[in-house]
Amino acid sequence: MSVWAPSLSRWTSRPKALPRVRPAALLHPCLRLQLPGSPADGPGSYTVGTMSERFDCHYCRDPLQGKKYVQKEGRHCCVKCFEKFCANTCTECKKPIGADSKELHFKNRYWHDNCFRCFKCYTSLVNEPFMLRENNKVWCSNCTAAEDAPRCKGCFKPIIAGDQNVEYKKMVWHKDCFTCSQCKQVIGSGSFFPKGDEFYCVSCHEHKFAKTCAKCKNPITSGGLTYQEQPWHSECFICSNCKKQLGGKRFTAVEDQFYCVECYKECVAKKCAGCKNPITGFGRGTSVVNYEDESWHDYCFKCTKCARGLANKRFVCHNGKIYCAECPKRL
Repeated sequence: MSVWAPSLSRWTSRPKALPRVRPAALLHPCLRLQLPGSPADGPGSYTVGTMSERFDCHYCRDPLQGKKYVQKEGRHCCVKCFEKFCANTCTECKKPIGADSKELHFKNRYWHDNCFRCFKCYTSLVNEPFMLRENNKVWCSNCTAAEDAPRCKGCFKPIIAGDQNVEYKKMVWHKDCFTCSQCKQVIGSGSFFPKGDEFYCVSCHEHKFAKTCAKCKNPITSGGLTYQEQPWHSECFICSNCKKQLGGKRFTAVEDQFYCVECYKECVAKKCAGCKNPITGFGRGTSVVNYEDESWHDYCFKCTKCARGLANKRFVCHNGKIYCAECPKRL
């Protein structure tokens, strides 16, 4: 029988360093928040303004003078054609990012500023740390930590940094989720007994699984002994006279009472009619001869005249004395 006392620990692993989105290229070299009408460098940059000279749209050939237009890569186009032919597609909503929209750019991926939200909790990630995960989904730092954290065996929720937890055989629980399968009380960092997929506090295990002492009827949690296929506490299996424990010692049982050798000799054993010493059944003289309410050690049961041993032999009783079959003839 084994008792387990798990150690309480804290899960302290943290997510990898996450990039932080800033609304300007100087704050994050891989991200650009493109504002309409502001100059930008590199591929995909454009300028929005109102045409004062006579130019036609590069795509539809409509005149642009006096109208809003977009200049991209040296070409002038109307807003409608820009959204149709030139605008980047938002990674999240799959719609074009128009000339009047704010655009976020990270590793050749583009978002509307209001689409740049945590995939899990929908918190805006503009100016916040984030991580780009599978399927081009962005996650905030809190949701990333929770997703990568181990799961509690009790509530199946993540165990995040700082949570107290209990670990046992590669399984982990929140401290308050590690409860007794019987009474449902929190075991926490206390001692417990595993039984298959279930765990029991000491009290419930005693009442449910422990053997019951034949004398006091209380559970035997440790130690104990067995006599005639019945379990006993060591402190309950004692001499009825002197109260000493009998575990590992010689004893005699008399009418459901137990006696050590000394107390049995003094209080219970019959006295030999021959030597007047107690007949204990131990050592020499384990066989006993009984005749007319008297008892003898087998070696004390002998002829009064010739001292011949009479155990298992014919004998004669004359005037309260024992004789062999021959000696009474000589009296």
